[in-house]
Amino acid sequence: MDLNKTLPYYILENLRKNPKKTALREKDYGIWQETNWEEYAAKIVRLAMYFESLGLKKGENISIIGDNKPEWVIAELAAQLLGAVPIGIYQDSVTAEVQYLLQASDSTIMVGEDQEQVDKALDILDELPRIRKIVYYDDRGMYQYDQDILIYFEDAIAAFEVDTKKVDAYLEEKIAALTMDDIAVMCTTSGTTGKPKLAMLTHRNLLFMTESLAEADPKYPEDEFVSFLPLPWMGEQMMCVVSALRFGFTVNFPESAETMQADMKEVGPHFVFSPPRVWENMASSVQVKIMDASAVKRFVYRTLLPVGYRYAEYKFNKTKPGLGLMLTYKFSYLVLFRKLKERLGFSFLRSAMTGGAALGPDTFKFFHALGVNLKQIYGQTEISGISCIHRNDDIDFTSVGSPIRGTEIRITEEGEIISKSDAVFVGYYTSRHAKEETIVDGWLYSGDAGYFDDNGKLVVIDRMKDLMHLNDGTRFSPQFIENKIKFSPYVKEAVTVGNQRDYITLILNIDMEIVGKWAENNKIGYTTYTDLSAKSEIYGLVANEVKKVNAELPPETPVKKFVLLYKELDADDGELTRTRKVRRDFIEEKYQEIVEALYTELESVRIKATIKLQDGRERTLDTNMRLYVM
Repeated sequence: MDLNKTLPYYILENLRKNPKKTALREKDYGIWQETNWEEYAAKIVRLAMYFESLGLKKGENISIIGDNKPEWVIAELAAQLLGAVPIGIYQDSVTAEVQYLLQASDSTIMVGEDQEQVDKALDILDELPRIRKIVYYDDRGMYQYDQDILIYFEDAIAAFEVDTKKVDAYLEEKIAALTMDDIAVMCTTSGTTGKPKLAMLTHRNLLFMTESLAEADPKYPEDEFVSFLPLPWMGEQMMCVVSALRFGFTVNFPESAETMQADMKEVGPHFVFSPPRVWENMASSVQVKIMDASAVKRFVYRTLLPVGYRYAEYKFNKTKPGLGLMLTYKFSYLVLFRKLKERLGFSFLRSAMTGGAALGPDTFKFFHALGVNLKQIYGQTEISGISCIHRNDDIDFTSVGSPIRGTEIRITEEGEIISKSDAVFVGYYTSRHAKEETIVDGWLYSGDAGYFDDNGKLVVIDRMKDLMHLNDGTRFSPQFIENKIKFSPYVKEAVTVGNQRDYITLILNIDMEIVGKWAENNKIGYTTYTDLSAKSEIYGLVANEVKKVNAELPPETPVKKFVLLYKELDADDGELTRTRKVRRDFIEEKYQEIVEALYTELESVRIKATIKLQDGRERTLDTNMRLYVM
């Protein structure tokens, strides 16, 4: 039978080619549990049969919420096998966000990981008349629940016994009813300016993207991949689901977020793909561990790291270093860089990618100094995640590389990046007007400002709406400044303010763990985050980091003032998106009193605020916040 090569087609292909090859590996109670393609396909089929028994039909939608686990992906593929459409919800979403997405997607089934996720749905069940069933796959604490709408994942599939022959026949039958232009998945947009939209992506979109990307950055059946980023994110869908099916490599699921680094070290992945915040956090973790290391190790690090930077510059300039530098770098690699890569879990790493937002050049250079082959990619959810990438022999820290095969990119007269390819989505669910604003004459309007450099590579400046102008007309990119200051291990988040103002200011979050350790080492006592961030010594510490940034900024756009915010920016408070992108307009409005004070002669501003703690309790804050003048 001639079958359309949709995503489920590759379940069948891998089953027939390599039934005993490991498809998934999950660490549970410290032991890696393997699932081969034969077992994987059987679970997908059995869950699809259960969904079918609930009346799930082609064109209907289901939602999945929880940490990355095999059951998450199995549920997604079981829905796709029936022609239904899965939607991922970020596991840290609050109840109101879950309600919005379940309603906006018209979901009829919800698959939730555990008691926490189930409770989010049960709390609003009266508002969800479409939901027929809630399937959970972690039964800890669920023994006290007896609602008919609930069912344990293992119980759901237990009623359907299948052998390999039946699995093969069922897959073939269902795949025959699918087409390349059926909707395969709906992914949420970042939602930096409002509620996220649901972008509809077809099998054709996703497979075109992953095959074009693989031409520039190959994937092989023998590869190992570690899935630790949220599956609702388009980047993780691209790797953990689409590429894994298409190329048949093994996907590994860590036991928990806390064990992720150690688990990654055990697996030794061949490639990784992470947004900038992950790379920034890894760079900060290396720096803070060096701060705690012995004097000898600190000396070795500070002596050899510059060698890595010099060697990386030759790579960026596509020139060959001299014999002396090559030998010095080889020595530095054996003594320092190789060990650092092992600590990060990068012993067998062939390729590393970053996308979702711009990565600061300092972080980019740092990893290349260690010998990590880090490449910037560019894209958006609406183009299935990818449109540009660096090639192995053409990497730099200023551009996002060249378009992948089959993707055409232009720059409008206004300076906006627009794209055209078979990976461009078919529209937003129930929002035709939004699609008409995004796709014009077949061109996807990104909302990003950019240009092509002299080598034909795309340079992304910032979001069009985020580009700012001082009162004297000087244009600047807030994201560029934020990326610079966030390379400091002491700064966790940054928000640039200055549009239509006389000068640039920053609202900063300190990194509690790293700054707290610095304070302890320097005999500075503190109690809470608010107390620590208000210390004059901490302001002095951060001021030195801002001075370093100012030294690298154009002379007409220095940072003149900054403030250390009394709380961490939080997605639950609407200040960040679920992918940790700053919602700049929202923050400026919420902290308007602080922003306005930054543009006065005041040395401090008195703030009265209510802070919501993680356990749900609230406390009232009454404090003076220092406004530091550079």
